[in-house]
Amino acid sequence: MDIRLFLDSTYLKTAFQAGLDESQNQAVVKQYISEAIQEGFKLIMIRPEMVALSHSMISEAGSLLQTGTVIDFPLGKSAVEDKLAQANQAIADGADELDFVCNYEAFKKGETDLVKEEILRGTQLALANNKIIKWIIEVAALSDKQIIQLSALIKNIVIANFKETDYARVFVKSSTGFYKTKNDEPNGATIASLIMMLENASPLSVKAAGGVRNYQDAVDMIKLGVKRIGTSAAKAIVNGENNQNKY
Repeated sequence: MDIRLFLDSTYLKTAFQAGLDESQNQAVVKQYISEAIQEGFKLIMIRPEMVALSHSMISEAGSLLQTGTVIDFPLGKSAVEDKLAQANQAIADGADELDFVCNYEAFKKGETDLVKEEILRGTQLALANNKIIKWIIEVAALSDKQIIQLSALIKNIVIANFKETDYARVFVKSSTGFYKTKNDEPNGATIASLIMMLENASPLSVKAAGGVRNYQDAVDMIKLGVKRIGTSAAKAIVNGENNQNKY
């Protein structure tokens, strides 16, 4: 199976997180973008401040590669207006896809109206600008019941407020890859969490992020019904190597 068009090649570290200076970190981003163009991946997923660079490199190469970025990453706690401002800037810079971090902590506290508002308004903004939107629910921070409930909440908001033809442009995504778990437990997608998401988010699509270690992992997730996979080791996985990164 050629899995390239399922892969969102991902690099989301700040210079500080990577132990690099800003110019060195930008060089890593450029390397990821060039690799994604050469390998024919679906999308390059990078931080918002790198979107304009990616858009420029892709246009210059005449590539079909898409540019995605993250909104309110990685905690998802910002006010709705702040999230929308970030998204508008990303769109202006040339982003094709927006991966919003859902305010999952607010959801866990029972602040459902806040979560409903950000899902509705974020999705409205993305679809009005013909962008794909993905809602990151951070499965490692949630119980099984909460994974089911939040996946269903996103689905229900989309079904109640948008056309059926819009559903394909809205995803529920498993993880940021940056959540700190206890006892080194998985912080990304697991087969169990993906099954819950697929069963409760349908007809919306599901993106698996984090936890993809090798080609077989990717194939297994695709066979489950996952439409996209985020990984910082896309080339290695395609080549049959193991992903040594946590994301």
